[in-house]
Amino acid sequence: MVGRRRGFFAELEHQRIQQQKQAARFQRENDRLAAQARRAKERQIREADRADKQAAREAAAEYLRLRQAETDALNEQLTGRVRELDGILIASLARSVRVPFASLRQTPSIKPFQPGKLAAPLAPPAWEDYAPPAPKSLQRLFKKTQLEREQLDAAARFESAQAQYAVAERDRLDQLQRARAAYEAKAARQRLDASAANAKVDEFERAYLARSPEAINDYFELMLESRDLPAGLPADVEVAFQADNGRLLVVMELPGVDVIPPEVEHRYVRTKDEIVPKARPARDIAQRYTNLVAQLVLCTIRDIYEVAAPDLIAEVAISAHVATRNRATGRPERPCLVSVLTTREQFSDLVLVDLDPVQCLRHLNALISPHPHDLEAVRPVFDPDLSKYKFVTEHDAAVGLDSRTVLVDMPPTEFEHLVRQLFEAMGMKSWVTQASRDDGVDGVAFNEDPIMGGVCVIQAKRYKNIVPADAVRALAGVMGQKKASRGVLVTTSWYGKATIDFADDHGRIQLIDGQQLKYMLKEHLGLDVVIGELNRRRQSS
Repeated sequence: MVGRRRGFFAELEHQRIQQQKQAARFQRENDRLAAQARRAKERQIREADRADKQAAREAAAEYLRLRQAETDALNEQLTGRVRELDGILIASLARSVRVPFASLRQTPSIKPFQPGKLAAPLAPPAWEDYAPPAPKSLQRLFKKTQLEREQLDAAARFESAQAQYAVAERDRLDQLQRARAAYEAKAARQRLDASAANAKVDEFERAYLARSPEAINDYFELMLESRDLPAGLPADVEVAFQADNGRLLVVMELPGVDVIPPEVEHRYVRTKDEIVPKARPARDIAQRYTNLVAQLVLCTIRDIYEVAAPDLIAEVAISAHVATRNRATGRPERPCLVSVLTTREQFSDLVLVDLDPVQCLRHLNALISPHPHDLEAVRPVFDPDLSKYKFVTEHDAAVGLDSRTVLVDMPPTEFEHLVRQLFEAMGMKSWVTQASRDDGVDGVAFNEDPIMGGVCVIQAKRYKNIVPADAVRALAGVMGQKKASRGVLVTTSWYGKATIDFADDHGRIQLIDGQQLKYMLKEHLGLDVVIGELNRRRQSS
């Protein structure tokens, strides 16, 4: 059965419905594609977000790693510093502190002569650069005169260039000669300076081998101050050698308490993003500082005995001080924290690798501050100001003196030694200073009395006339410079009123005239001496 054809309107409706379906299918396809694109975009965003978060996590982890590494580095540095300070004594056993005299010699550093461009001769002018071009055949026939002029002109320019070259070459040679002369002069000065310096080194070595106290002082100061100590530790020392008993007096500088790291460790706090130090307990700081001070003193003794010949230095006395300021007055102070006197024999019995430094000093009967970290001072076994004086070898000036000996006729050094012996007989330690560089001091005495004691500077004057007032004023100035507790002016003559009044007003200066000196020599040394003829006609004050 043949289907019935749609009517016109039915066909239109059918086509409209088909178009609507087709449009709906198209819209659905577009919606599907759009949804697919949206999902792809969202997936891309999620993946990018995950990547960003992962990168952020990795960056954060890397930052934390770096901060922790920084913390670990600080702790490692801190641990290394503490280990270095705790092991100074042990480390000193593995090094040599001897300073060979050969190492003090200088070798002039003279570089080879380098004149630079002056060394190369100048290039002479070449005729080829000035000669005119070769003429062609026709030019030779018709331009002969012009060619001759060109030839003459080129020859003239070439001759001028040769003259200029000769002048320039002579100037170069002159400059080269002057440069070489300056070089040789500088090299000669360097050789001369090195030779002079080496002559001083040779003189220094000869004086040391001859056991000159001044050379021994200089050598051991050089040796002790050139030691390889950890950073932040002072190396300054003062040395005074006493040849009569083979004793080396050493005043050494100690570091302050702040040399001990105030932190025991560092910790990274993530919440604050801070590296926070953990404070070292005060007790630990005190113990470590006391141990460090003891190590430094023992190291110094060990280094001296390791370098010095046994028959040169038999005893070492050390006074260890620290520079600080008085909290109450703000004035600078140098309290003594350790003072010790030990013999080579005592020290050689020690096993330095296995001992406790503080207990070792106590074993050596050292005076140790009960609280070094609080800078509580002890009385030194010798006054540190003694290291400022250059002492000479003592000898017995009283031997052979009798009632016929005239004091004013004694050699100056003999008179000074006699005065030294007088003070020793009175119960004081005393020394005679060198004739040069004594700063107006003839002798030094030290009274160990804890209340009235201290350093006393002595001037011994073999005068036949009245002692001028300027002498006692000069003594007062030296006392201030040397920080001496007392001053004594000893003379064979007498004092005027102005001198006596000045000493009375000063309060710490004692005057001993000739009659008192005669009595004291008889009383303490059993010597009945003659003062000598004095010029009493000059009575000026």
